[in-house]
Amino acid sequence: MSTIFVDVVSAEDAIFSGSAKFIVLPGQEGELGILPGHVPLITRIRPGAVRIEMEDGTEENVFVAGGILEVQPDRVTVLADTAIRSKDLDEAKAAKALEEAKIARQNVQSNQEIAKLEANISALAVQLAFIKRLRR
Repeated sequence: MSTIFVDVVSAEDAIFSGSAKFIVLPGQEGELGILPGHVPLITRIRPGAVRIEMEDGTEENVFVAGGILEVQPDRVTVLADTAIRSKDLDEAKAAKALEEAKIARQNVQSNQEIAKLEANISALAVQLAFIKRLRR
């Protein structure tokens, strides 16, 4: 069976490293499906779920808050701004962070801070939607 090696890393931690049959993740222009032998590619990724289908048929899910994807025919590397294993996601913590970011947004004046907070709000909203989908 043909596989591709996958590394998902963030600035804080190495989140996943291993062989997979198939990877799906949120590319800048839409969902990307990566199989072994994929053509080389470098692209930005949006906040969302990285779904890694393992050789034995099980899946590993990781939430990423954006980053860069590099694909080689035998290797996929996800360099995430933030990455959290699905089992480590905390809905209450994410909801609280979203509310705090929305409150902070109301008190910010500079365009740079507004853009930073709005990106954070967007990533937290996607994270909450991902958590709710996993819970179903």
